[in-house]
Amino acid sequence: MVLRSSDATVAPPRRVTFTPAVRMGLSISVATGLYGISFGALAVAAGLQLWQAMALSALMFTGGSQFAFIGVVAGGGTGAAALGAASLLGVRNAVYGMQMNRMLGLRGWHRWLGAQLTIDESAATAAGQMDTTEQQRGFWTAGIGVFVLWNLFTLLGAWLGDALGDPRKWGLDGAAVAAFLGLLWPRLQQREPVALAVLCGVVTALAVPLLPPGLPILLAAVVGAAWGCWHPSVAQESV
Repeated sequence: MVLRSSDATVAPPRRVTFTPAVRMGLSISVATGLYGISFGALAVAAGLQLWQAMALSALMFTGGSQFAFIGVVAGGGTGAAALGAASLLGVRNAVYGMQMNRMLGLRGWHRWLGAQLTIDESAATAAGQMDTTEQQRGFWTAGIGVFVLWNLFTLLGAWLGDALGDPRKWGLDGAAVAAFLGLLWPRLQQREPVALAVLCGVVTALAVPLLPPGLPILLAAVVGAAWGCWHPSVAQESV
């Protein structure tokens, strides 16, 4: 039997809508992007100019590393110490990059763009999906969304911070630590990572009076690396 064209039902082309991965990526983008206000204000309070704060958000683009960088600068540390602390915290993104490369199969210029957008939020959104297409949607939605909003809110925070004046008047001199702890705390879900965090905190506190600004956090990183060598499980849980 031959069906005429009028008898056949032609399904309309499928459109990409707000799938679970897209919704998750968008919500994470808004929640994370708002942290950019704090970073922009703190960067200016630490002595950076607005364009320098924007350059960090656009090029470094990893919240923990950025807060560590300005924290060292605000404490009087050298640029090398600030960059070293930020780089140590950014190592995890290299691990994420290898995972995302296998998961998403990025090629060509997509690989370079994906490397820039590989952060905690984009990696977590992609890893939380079961379907390959949803993994790709989640990664790109969260990565692009966070990048755009993080930079926009950094600009807003830097402008507001410059208008506020003395950072100590508003408590901005201690807000960097609070913001960084806010990013770190959700990762401490097991006893061993908590114990490692406490140990590194004690080491840092003891080293602060003895070492120049920026070096205590590097010493704590060495302690954390040594712990990871003896207890590989904690390194896997912390990523």
